[in-house]
Formats: sequence, structure tokens, C-alpha cells
Amino acid sequence: MTRAETKERNRRALLDAAFQVVSRDGHRARLEEIAERAGLTTGAVYSLFGSKNNLVVAMVTDHQVPHYEEIEQAVPAGADLLEAVDGFARYYRRSCDTPDAVSTLSLQITLMDMALHDAGLRAQLAASVQAQERHLTALFTGRPHSAGVVTPDQARRLVTALRALFVGLGQGVVLGLAEGADEQFFADAARALVSDMTVVAHGTGGSEHRGRG
Repeated sequence: MTRAETKERNRRALLDAAFQVVSRDGHRARLEEIAERAGLTTGAVYSLFGSKNNLVVAMVTDHQVPHYEEIEQAVPAGADLLEAVDGFARYYRRSCDTPDAVSTLSLQITLMDMALHDAGLRAQLAASVQAQERHLTALFTGRPHSAGVVTPDQARRLVTALRALFVGLGQGVVLGLAEGADEQFFADAARALVSDMTVVAHGTGGSEHRGRG
């Protein structure tokens, strides 16, 4: 095994161990246990990630990568804004029924708790979420809607609203608090955000794009 392969193996082992320990213990997660589960030392954590917080942020990013790849497949490249939002909403609803939906929700809540206990980690996680939102912003930017196309600023506003909507609805589904919130419900709720451009119309050039979708 080459040095690069060994480094990647160790990195993967630490990310997997961090997911297990952090999901269980939250802000009380011990770096020593994470390293032990990975079969490494705490020195390896600092060598590969620099700090415990950096490891946690890398773990979150690693956990999200497959989802963004799936989102791109769920949202047709040539679709207009309403079709794109519909596809995104239906994908998010389906993710609430996967075998790891409960563990994913548990991790979300754990990370929120950790962020409340550590201002530094809170800032890093916020930056990570913003990076995720930029990815989605690019996904919606330039799509046809009503009389024009969606600008980057409009797409950014929309993504912020969609994230808040889906996180809340998704938690409700997993916890059994959103009876009847099926794929069509998610799609209808998401479409309502852009049906008359009430969310994105305030962005750059928004006054040109009012009207029913």
C-alpha cells in the first residue's frame, strides 16, 4: 500500500469512527475513543484534520456528498424552476423513508447541540451549510421561470427557504408528526414558495419575473 493509500485509509477510518461516536455522544464525544475505534492515535487526527472540530466538519461534509450527487440526478438538467423544485422536494421526501433516516435525524440534532456548546464549531458548521447551499443555488440558477430566468440571488433566497421547509417537514415525517405529508405534499409545499415568485422576486431583477408559474 502506498503512502497516499494509507493516508486515505486512515482518513476514512477516522471519518467512520467519528460518525459512530459523535452520533452517540454529541459534544461529549472523546477524541481518544474516535481514534481508538479507527485503530489509530489522536496524533493521526491532528495530522490528518488538525483538530477535533475539523474532523467533525469533514465528517458532516463526507456524509452529505452522496446526497448532493443524488439530488443532481433527481433534478432534470433541462427542467424549468417549478419542475426542478418538484424533483428536489420528492427526492427529499423519499430520503425520509430510507433505513438511515432516524440516524440522520439523530446526527442533525446532535450537531445542533454541539454547535450550541462550541462557538468555534458553530461557525465552522455554518460555513459548511453555506457551502451546501451554494451547491444548490447553482442547481437552480438560470432555470426558466415565468417571463425570465432565475438569477443567482433569487436562487440563493429560494434555497434558504427550501432548506428550512424540508428540514422541518423531514423531522416531522421521521418523528411521526407530519401525517399525510407524502411526496405530493412536499412537492406542493415547495412549489408554493415559487408559484408567484414571492420568495425569489426580491432578488436581483425580481420585478421582471412576477406572475404565476
